[in-house]
Amino acid sequence: MKGAGLEGKFQKLGLRRGFDFILHLPLRYEDETVLGTAENAVPGEPLQIEARVERAAIAYRPRRQLIVHAQGLVLRFYNFYGSQLKQFQRAAEQGLRVRAFGELRGGWFGAEMVHPRYRIVNEGEPLPEALTPVYPSTAQLPQRELRMRVLQALDSEPLGDTLSDEMRARYGLAGFAESVTLLHRPPPGSDLGALAGRSHSAWRRMKFDELLAQQLSMRFAYRARRARRAPKLPGDGPLLKAFFERLPFKLTRSQSLAAGEVLRDLKMPQPMQRLLQGDVGSGKTVVAAIACLAAVDAGWQAAVMAPTEILSEQHWHKFHEWLAPLGVRIGWLHGGLRKKEKRAAAEAQIVIGTHALIERDVEFERLGLAVIDEQHRFGVQQRVLLRRKAEEAVPHQLMMSATPIPRTLEMTGYGDLDLSSITELPPGRRPVATRLFSAGKRKDVLDRIRASCAEGQQAYWVCPVIEESKEGDVQTAVETHQRLQAELAGLRVGLLHGRLPSEEKARVMAAFVQGRTQVLVCTTVIEVGVDVANASLMVIESAERFGLAQLHQLRGRIGRGERESVCILLYGELTETARLRLKVIFESNDGFAIAERDLQIRGPGEFLGERQSGQRLLRYADVFQDKDLIEQAREAADHLAQADPERARAHVDRWYGSKRDLLSV
Repeated sequence: MKGAGLEGKFQKLGLRRGFDFILHLPLRYEDETVLGTAENAVPGEPLQIEARVERAAIAYRPRRQLIVHAQGLVLRFYNFYGSQLKQFQRAAEQGLRVRAFGELRGGWFGAEMVHPRYRIVNEGEPLPEALTPVYPSTAQLPQRELRMRVLQALDSEPLGDTLSDEMRARYGLAGFAESVTLLHRPPPGSDLGALAGRSHSAWRRMKFDELLAQQLSMRFAYRARRARRAPKLPGDGPLLKAFFERLPFKLTRSQSLAAGEVLRDLKMPQPMQRLLQGDVGSGKTVVAAIACLAAVDAGWQAAVMAPTEILSEQHWHKFHEWLAPLGVRIGWLHGGLRKKEKRAAAEAQIVIGTHALIERDVEFERLGLAVIDEQHRFGVQQRVLLRRKAEEAVPHQLMMSATPIPRTLEMTGYGDLDLSSITELPPGRRPVATRLFSAGKRKDVLDRIRASCAEGQQAYWVCPVIEESKEGDVQTAVETHQRLQAELAGLRVGLLHGRLPSEEKARVMAAFVQGRTQVLVCTTVIEVGVDVANASLMVIESAERFGLAQLHQLRGRIGRGERESVCILLYGELTETARLRLKVIFESNDGFAIAERDLQIRGPGEFLGERQSGQRLLRYADVFQDKDLIEQAREAADHLAQADPERARAHVDRWYGSKRDLLSV
């Protein structure tokens, strides 16, 4: 476990330099400063007991194990090394003692501990003077190695304060050195409740520092972007004017405002970095089309990247319908094309595609705008690779999301972006009614499908997995398709999932769009981009297995026609979290309200997906519990970045010095 192997474990935790170890704060603490006895043991709570080692032996039943006897105390180890046996045998010969920490329970030989933490000690050896911290770790990385490296860093790294006395006084903050020292070496008698609950003044300082570093880094990223040069796209060319004249519908007030903000950014010589958020069906695509036309009008290319082939094809059809009559050349670039076909598609004025857009052999002639739909589906590096496809200048970037960003995350995770929101649905979009059915009422659901199809409507039946899995109680799409063909005899039932070849997906989807298929059994491959006005009914099988954002996105696939639409959530056994999710989706159609509740249920790390390329948004601060600190850190960042940029840089370097690769993007 020494040398490169140990360093590899540290790096897996992101620990590369001294300050990484100092900022690797404990999860909890264990009290090894006192000795207990079997008589005062509390069930379920660990304690430390010391006893003289008497003998150690290997037992083979019920399975191989090492049993150590020490003055009425038994230590039991199931996965042990030969060196452990020899260590205890030597201790018994020399009359040494063992200090064991763990939960005590009754056994065949009396009080016993299973797999305790232990040390061989001499009689009278002093107890530790501080509580024992327990750190986040990884497989085969012992806590003692982590503690040793943390303490080495504490003793060797300069712990000077990056905040002035005035700023600490203004926000009531403890000193940095005293805070990290107390968190890593809490003395006996420390308030374990405050430490464990992260309400201690030392924790408050570390949370503030983390939030401040994040706020400052976003400001630096924003400034760095503004210093780069992008093409000016005036947005007043003939194509855009012709588009507005031909558009068969009127933009909503929200769409007009969002389009205006985008066009204003495109006129500037600095690269736009704007996130366009809006509920499912609110009309973000037309704003993207307006931005793309501004690029084409100015003699530049635009690229639109979508996370799925189905969504990219839907965009291609929609853009073709709107823009081809204007003479705009639109290419569709997907994984099924040959190299020559990809090159030809990449020469179009507007290029629409999936991840295929960022493949090495795809080159753009003059990329001026990159549009990324469902941006949370892409990692940071993927978005950067698309931006780097431009050779002449840094392209403008418009990101779109149907998962609205709650206000609490706008302040913490998206401070480096400009935000536009579409807050209303276009006229004619009716709210979708949501109904809850237990799995036992499946027959009632089938009756509703027959009735709906008899009236000329179509239905989706969404399943969480494609084929058989270990989760035998989850209905699979392939299995469900076979079952529904029998249960809905007389109806035409199709099957669509992500593993089908591209040509087959296109054929199945076309049959549903044209009404030749009445019921489409599918996976979440239809979650985004599918628009079939005649589909007014959706059944989501095993709805308790889906996240809130997914349920809301899926529900948004219906309600696009004149008929009232109904989304049926067919659920099985519910956990408390699943019950809460279904309650939220049943009670609300408001994407912003659902996003806020989703954030509360899931936490910011999962909510953001790959926003930070797999890194957690915040390690210590909590976006709900620490709202006051977030506001204070934002205020402090504004002041520090202006008044003392050198101190601000030092603060960011302390927290993110070994993660500059993330900050650069």
